Amino acid sequence: MARVASRAVLWDLDGTLVDSEQDHWLAWRDTMAAENVPLTFAQFRATFGWRNDAILRHWLGDDVAAVRMARIGDAKEELYRQLVRTGGLAPLPGAAEWVRRLDGEGWAQAVASSAPRLNIEVVMEAIGLAEMFQATVSAEDVERGKPDPQVFLAAAARVGVPPECSIVVEDAAAGIQAAVRAGMRSIAVGRNTDGWPADIHTPSLADLPVDSFDRLLPERGSVG
Repeated sequence: MARVASRAVLWDLDGTLVDSEQDHWLAWRDTMAAENVPLTFAQFRATFGWRNDAILRHWLGDDVAAVRMARIGDAKEELYRQLVRTGGLAPLPGAAEWVRRLDGEGWAQAVASSAPRLNIEVVMEAIGLAEMFQATVSAEDVERGKPDPQVFLAAAARVGVPPECSIVVEDAAAGIQAAVRAGMRSIAVGRNTDGWPADIHTPSLADLPVDSFDRLLPERGSVG
């Protein structure tokens, strides 16, 4: 029987549930090198979390051909998946514990990411949490990336929970901005989030107080 939940948590993936930065960096570096385009880590880091079409336009110019963007993007993602399958990934501190806790408390959960669907499937298999998520929204499912709210609105719709009863967990400023635009509460994860318009800021999910989600969205009928 499908879960009927009154509250939802919408999780970003890269940098929030898993630390995939190194694998993404290696995949982009080697893919761009094959295109004779040198890439620095600073250039990579400035675009981490963006959709591939936005990343490649930023690096190669707005006039880059769509066929070339698709070819480069596909090559990069296949290399990234190979790195994950070979080296594995672990959830970030506190992530698995929170996902399991929220699942046990009856929250609906979804992944809402700018990553391609195949990447999400490989990562979720690697970290062993896929069965605790009722929906996934990937790059293929939306036309506009964060800070546009489309990805979070789609995720809330897929788990059947209204935006005002949804909490976004994000490690990127654009993701927090998207949550605000979607009319959702939000938790910013990271050490440099003070200026972001999130409801809660925490350096790590492992440091998040145990009542954080319930404080943002008390269960209907509860007092507090």
